[in-house]
Amino acid sequence: MVPFIALIVGTAVARLAGLAGVDALDGWHPALRVGLALLFIMTGFAHFVSPRREDLIAMVPPRLPHPGTLVTVTGVLELAGAAGLLIPATARPAAAGLALLLVAMFPANVSAARRRLTLAGRPVTPLGTRTAMQILYVGTALTILFGP
Repeated sequence: MVPFIALIVGTAVARLAGLAGVDALDGWHPALRVGLALLFIMTGFAHFVSPRREDLIAMVPPRLPHPGTLVTVTGVLELAGAAGLLIPATARPAAAGLALLLVAMFPANVSAARRRLTLAGRPVTPLGTRTAMQILYVGTALTILFGP
């Protein structure tokens, strides 16, 4: 739920900054880039910080090899994508890459929900809610990709 809040609050604060005169944030498109970047900064860092890292490793479906490496790689990709969103010249390719990454990582969320795992000591987000959030995140990335 924290990533969802980061997306909403980050987008709102960036949009307000644009309305207050920060030219680089003047519009919904740049505000969405900031909100989505904030989401991926938060989730990306979680790939490297205990105990969240161990929880994320546990989320990797058991049939996939080297779960620790997969968590590290996806964390690096999330952080790189977040940085790319903040640079106008790379925002569209970063959004495309992050949309694909979200789709690729979704099976781990399904697996975690089905196995009733925990994240930071709390049950992972139920599958229905997680699916809706995933659609929102992918939709935001696609809005950035195909927006103005």
